[in-house]
Amino acid sequence: MHNAIDTAAPIQVTAVPDILARAAEIHADRPALLFHGERTTYGQLAALVDRAARGFQLLGVTKGTRIGLCLPNTPFSVICYYAALKAGGIVVNFNPLYVARELKHQIEDSGTTVMVTLDAADLPGKVKGMLDASCLEKVVLCSAGQAGTPSEDERVVPFAQLIANDGCPEPVQIDPVADAAVLQYTGGTTGIPKGATLTHANLVANAEQIRQWIGALKVGEEKVLGVLPLFHVFAMTVVMNLGISIGAELILVPRFDLEEVLKLIAAKRPTLFPGVPTIYTAINGAAAKASVDLSSIRYCISGGAPLPLEIRARFEELSGCRLVEGYGLSEASPVVTCNPFIGEPRTGSIGQAVPGTIVEVRDSADPSKVLPQGKHGEICVRGPQVMAGYWQRPEETAQILKDGVLHTGDIGYCDPDGFYFLVDRIKDLIICGGSNVYPRVIEEALYQHPAVAEAIVIGVPDTYRGQAPKAFVCLKDGAEADPDDIKKFLETQISKIEMPREVEIRSELPKTAVGKLSKLELLAEEKARQTQSAAS
Repeated sequence: MHNAIDTAAPIQVTAVPDILARAAEIHADRPALLFHGERTTYGQLAALVDRAARGFQLLGVTKGTRIGLCLPNTPFSVICYYAALKAGGIVVNFNPLYVARELKHQIEDSGTTVMVTLDAADLPGKVKGMLDASCLEKVVLCSAGQAGTPSEDERVVPFAQLIANDGCPEPVQIDPVADAAVLQYTGGTTGIPKGATLTHANLVANAEQIRQWIGALKVGEEKVLGVLPLFHVFAMTVVMNLGISIGAELILVPRFDLEEVLKLIAAKRPTLFPGVPTIYTAINGAAAKASVDLSSIRYCISGGAPLPLEIRARFEELSGCRLVEGYGLSEASPVVTCNPFIGEPRTGSIGQAVPGTIVEVRDSADPSKVLPQGKHGEICVRGPQVMAGYWQRPEETAQILKDGVLHTGDIGYCDPDGFYFLVDRIKDLIICGGSNVYPRVIEEALYQHPAVAEAIVIGVPDTYRGQAPKAFVCLKDGAEADPDDIKKFLETQISKIEMPREVEIRSELPKTAVGKLSKLELLAEEKARQTQSAAS
């Protein structure tokens, strides 16, 4: 059984704001943030954080107050994140694309009383509407010009007003191990979204684990491209907390625009580029039409979804850097495993356990039983990055967290070298005529077809087999294929029981805010179709 990788360096335990305080002390004049051409040094960032932290306290924030961040990637995201924590608050990350119903649920569930948002698009109206519709008490409104216009509603505070103070926040005693830093809401794929309670120690440990894993980072010299949204746990840890901990410059991008991102890479020369497969796929596609300069990039970690071999190989060829696939989940801050940056990559693997982490494959029928190498079972995790539990949900916490062991709900196995492979989600399992069919196996086969750009497989009701796989595919630009071509190709790749009953070709597939392919919409469509068909 492969356990944690031996490492001499201990995983540090400290409060999250200490990461920035240390970086500002060492790298005061070094750029911390770059946004739309404007730089903020570490010294300036630390001073803004102190003023915002004092501002939060003057708004009534005390230890444990939940402060919502509903922001795209901007300097405000970083300032208010560290300031909220320094003021003793707990950060609650909100997706700015949430509709009012989703906003209200998360505000009420978390008990968020202060929300920071941006004076752009429909955000102010949507968020301010929650002052009368939920337990929200104050809204901090950030404006591009920073000044902002004073509001007639005293519950709405311009960012300029928040930071108009002496910058001396009241010290707050933080116990890194016991105190919550962030409530990170899960995607809701298993019903109502739940807040994973991540402590200060969880978050600092995970940033340190990744730093140790990469190994050769140059403190005070790196530049991290922040295309992934910071409200998502992957970017919060791998872009922001890791970046700040090594004194890197964070190049913040509010949304992924392929042309803009390629110009930014060429002009600003980032060295770290965390992403998701769809982003690397888009860059590969652009490179097929015009030359792209990716030569500055040294390290890329892909998360959120399986990374097809073809995508990885092409991106590495274009950039000359190593693109590795990692695995994690909100409940683990999020990184659990990652492929190494040196040595031969293990195709199809999610990598090895990051330092200080023990990964076990347990029998899904008897979770107390650890399975030997090669056997398929549930991936279970122990380590300093594992959450304290779900916010105010003891029953759900007890189901997933047993004796400090996180039961991920993912099915996988371990090879003799300690590399882990995911087979599928327990809940995505399709039971066809009594046989277990894993959508991921079919999706990986679909990616081998030369015309397929993206693929999603779900289970649909089948009168004969109970359930049957159905595939949805999006073709590459200029490529041609019909469902019969694809099914014929699959005949040599997968077994008969795994063969999709239907292949549907679409111009695009649904994605989450981070760019991860999403099954939820397709499952809902199929359910509606079944209901309609039964009614007619």
